Amino acid sequence: MAKILLLAGDFVEVLEVFVPFQALQAFGFQVDAVTPGKKRGDTVRTAVHDFEGDQTYTEKRGHNFTLNFDFDEALTRLDTYDGLVIPGGRAPEYLRLNPQVLQIVRHFFERDAPVAAICHGIQILSAAGVLKGRTSTAYPAVAPEVRLAGGEFSEVEATEVVVQGNLITSPAWPGHPKWLAAFVKALGYNVSKA
Repeated sequence: MAKILLLAGDFVEVLEVFVPFQALQAFGFQVDAVTPGKKRGDTVRTAVHDFEGDQTYTEKRGHNFTLNFDFDEALTRLDTYDGLVIPGGRAPEYLRLNPQVLQIVRHFFERDAPVAAICHGIQILSAAGVLKGRTSTAYPAVAPEVRLAGGEFSEVEATEVVVQGNLITSPAWPGHPKWLAAFVKALGYNVSKA
């Protein structure tokens, strides 16, 4: 079965980290969740982003998410992973400043391995310089970064997914069903009724 690397960080969006982490494990995949500076068993704080009538989303504290693998060890095993998942939330705004995180992203793109990024997770892709000439979506506030990175921003409903080659993106957690199904398909597996 596929082996997946998931990049998390403090104040990752709660649904965007827990749902793919647990759903991909339910399919039988190994999912190694890591963040720079933390080890297996450490936790990251999560944020709940919701829409309550304001001009942008509100943010509240979410559940702690426990990392199940060491970041430094994952760096030495990048070739063993079949795909990469990048959740959104506030974590991407500072994770994109870490050269090793950008190295990881570039490694997956150089191998043409499936990369699933959602919401603000696309900020890491912009910083890694992998969006040039590619079409993706993201949370609408990230659209300028996609364009500045040379990518084409596709404005779609929050429940939708945009797939271009190995890149699978969605604007926000309401897109999980289509986003995860497209990622699993890109890994070479089929999601269907029995």
